[in-house]
This record gives sequence, C-alpha cells and structure tokens, in this order.
Amino acid sequence: MQHLRACLFAFITLLTCASAQEGSAKIEAKLDIIIQKLDASQGTLNEVAKAVKPATAPAAAPAVASTPADAALKSDIETVQMNLNYVWMVATGALVFVMQAGFAMVELGFARAKNSINIIMKNFLDFCISAIVFLFIGFGLMFGTSAGGWIGRDSFWISNHAADDKLWAFWFFQVVFAGTACTIVSGAMAERTKFVGYLIYAGLLAGLVYPLGGHWAWGSFGGAFGVGGEKGWLEALGFVDFAGSTVVHGCGGACALAGILVVGARHGRFAKDGTPRLIAGHNIPLAAFGVFILWFGWFGFNAGSTLIGNGTIGRIAVNTTIAPAAAALSAMISMWFVQGRPDVGITLNGSLGGAVGVTACCANISPASALVVGLIAGIITTVATIALERMQIDDAVGAVPVHLANGWWGTLSVALFNQDGFDAHKLGVQALGTFSVTLTAFTICFAIFKLVDKLVGLRATDNEQIDGLDFAEHAANAYPDFQTTEQA
Repeated sequence: MQHLRACLFAFITLLTCASAQEGSAKIEAKLDIIIQKLDASQGTLNEVAKAVKPATAPAAAPAVASTPADAALKSDIETVQMNLNYVWMVATGALVFVMQAGFAMVELGFARAKNSINIIMKNFLDFCISAIVFLFIGFGLMFGTSAGGWIGRDSFWISNHAADDKLWAFWFFQVVFAGTACTIVSGAMAERTKFVGYLIYAGLLAGLVYPLGGHWAWGSFGGAFGVGGEKGWLEALGFVDFAGSTVVHGCGGACALAGILVVGARHGRFAKDGTPRLIAGHNIPLAAFGVFILWFGWFGFNAGSTLIGNGTIGRIAVNTTIAPAAAALSAMISMWFVQGRPDVGITLNGSLGGAVGVTACCANISPASALVVGLIAGIITTVATIALERMQIDDAVGAVPVHLANGWWGTLSVALFNQDGFDAHKLGVQALGTFSVTLTAFTICFAIFKLVDKLVGLRATDNEQIDGLDFAEHAANAYPDFQTTEQA
C-alpha cells in the first residue's frame, strides 16, 4: 500500500507539471479520496484474511481420512506381536523340555554304570506321566477358577478349545515346568529306589503337589489365555517368583529331601560309625555334558517366562549367563578351600545352584546383582552339600543343595536385590511364600513316600543295590561289554 501511495504522488506531480490550468488543491483532494478508498479496501482484505485462517486451520482434515488405515496397521502389528508371543512360548518351552535330557545325563554321570537303564527309565517315564496327569488334573488345579486363592476348581478338560486357541501354547509351556519339578527328585533318590514306587510319586507330584504351590503363586496367569484369572493367596500378597525358584525348584528340592529321608542312604554310603564313603560316578564327562544342556535350557526357562517376545528377554538372558558362571567359580573356590583341591562335582553343581538362584529374580535385578546372587549361590551349594553329608543324608546328585537351598536364596533375592530398592515388607512376603510352598511340598511328599513304601515298597534291597537296579528292576545291562557290578 505504501508503494502504491508513492506511485500516486509521483503521478500527481507529473500531472501538476503537465497541466498548469488545474489547481493543485483539486488534485490533492482527489488523491485523498483515492487513498481513503484504498485504505478501506486494505482493511476489508485484512478482515477476510482473519476469517479465512481459522477455516483453513483444519487443513489436517485429510489425516482424519487416514485413520482407518492407521487402525488397520495397529491391528496388524498387534496380531504379529501376539503370534510372536505364541512362537516364543512354544520355542522356549521346547528348550525347557530339552532340560529333561540334561537331568538324565547329570544323574547318569554321577551314578554307577549298573544303574544306568533304571535312571534313563525314570527320567523318561516321569515326564510322560507328568504330561498326561497335568493335562487331566494338574493344569486345572493350578490355573482354574480359584477356590479362595488355594486351588483351582475347573478347566480339567481343555480339549473343547479351538485348534488355534492361544491356550495351547500356554499349556505347553507350563507342562514342561511340571516335568522339571518332578524329575529333580530322581537324582536325589538314585541307585536305591524301586521303579514302580517312583512312578507313583511322579503322578502325584504333577497332579497335586506342584499345582498346589503353583496356584498360590501363579494362579492368575491363565486369565490372559482364557482360563481362571483369580490370584492365588501368595500372589495376592505380592509374592514374586518370576520363573520358579520356589514354585519349581524349591518344590522339587523339598520333595527330594522328603524322598531321601524315607528311602534312606545307598548301601555302603556311610560306615557304621557314620563316616561318609565316596561312591564315585561312572562318567563325569557325561555329567558335565548334562550341566551344559541344563544351562542351555535355562535360557528358555527364564527368558521364556516373560510369555511375550520383547526387549526384556535380553537382560534376563544376560542374568542367566552371569549368575551360573559366578556360582561355579565360588563353589569351586570354596570347596577348594575346604578340601585342598578343586572338585569337579561341586563346580558343576555350583553353576546349577546359580541358575536356580537367579530364576526368581532374573527379571528385576541388574547383571551386577546377578553376579552377587551367583557368588553367594555357589557358596550355599558347597555349604549345604557338606552339611547333608555330615547329617548322613545321602543325596546322590546334590539335588537338595542345588534346588531347595538355592530356591530359598533366589526367592529372597527378589526383594534383596530389587532394582527399585529394598523393601523389608517385600522380603517378608518372599520369605513367607518360599517357606510355605516348600514346607507344604515336603509334608505332602513325605506322606506320599511313606504311603508308597507301605503299599508297594520304595527301597531296593541291599542285594538289588549290589547287583544294580538295571538287572534287578529291568533285567538288562546298559553296558553289556563291560562289568558293571561289584560282584565277580
């Protein structure tokens, strides 16, 4: 507008010079009229511009048109994530299943050759029995609709679910945990337990003992998969056992302690005056191989317990690496200090103790804390092993120190090393939970083993132990080209 006025003034000046007859007053008056009209036009344009801006502000309106596409994309992403979760559960469940082979190899290596077939049969059949019993009874007791937070009371028959139901992946992941809890006992009672008696125990543990403690701590977990959904009484208190230091390992370790107390020590394990005698395993490299398999499977055990495939699995895997490594070192060094030489058996068991110790807390502690958890777990394994021997309790593979003692330690570590800070109340809840579950499991299993011993017999005779359970129970020999018995 200013430029226009300048042009007009210049034009008027020219007119003034060109026509002397017309007075400058008239020209200036006309100029003022023109400028006023231009100012009025500019004001009108400004008002129009102000009115147009709000109308043009919703220029983002085209984005609204893309909302259905965004919703469809979000739905597709959720579907992919959901399917990834199912694949993750099945894949990690398969890793946990491989741990059955690890347990078998450890027990084989630490036991004598004459009991090899018996050990393989127990480790193979206890999972077969656990799977069937857990399908029809155990799963419902563990994850069904809660009866006051104590036990599930439905979902005993799940075959009416659709073929692509999300429940199946969840069930598969849970059954391998039941099998793990069951097979822990086999090694502790090795070389003197009758085969039939052990199989009866396996069915009762998978069908009753393990689901009971599992419901207390994990009862609501089935809700996301269409069954149950109510919290068990420990879960309601805030008890945390991420992958099962207590629910799986503490339970199995407590049942192992009950079993070895009922069945007694192996023939020749202790002298009449109580002096311990070494019964050497026949294949320590095989036992070491079994520990490697167990450690490998533990990545599925811990990381798979997220039940989802996301970034949290990374740190869990790191913690599951650090704790067993630290525990193996501390167990070896502590036993080296006690007996003057590094011991292979305690070193191997130390790593397993560290894995048990980090199982409950692997998701809520840092790798630095996992190092401390592992170091202490290794020492606990050594101390508990020596203590059992001095009490003349014969644990053939060290299952009680590894699984029960470190199950306690790992569950307490959830509160002791919580990345959000220590909470004394939380520690109390953790202590209540781990001792409640393990004491209940011990009491029930002690009664089971006593009953089995009365009805069908639990302990093999001294002669059967001398000949070997392969011959006494199965009329076979795992190594037919070699002599596997003490008898000539």
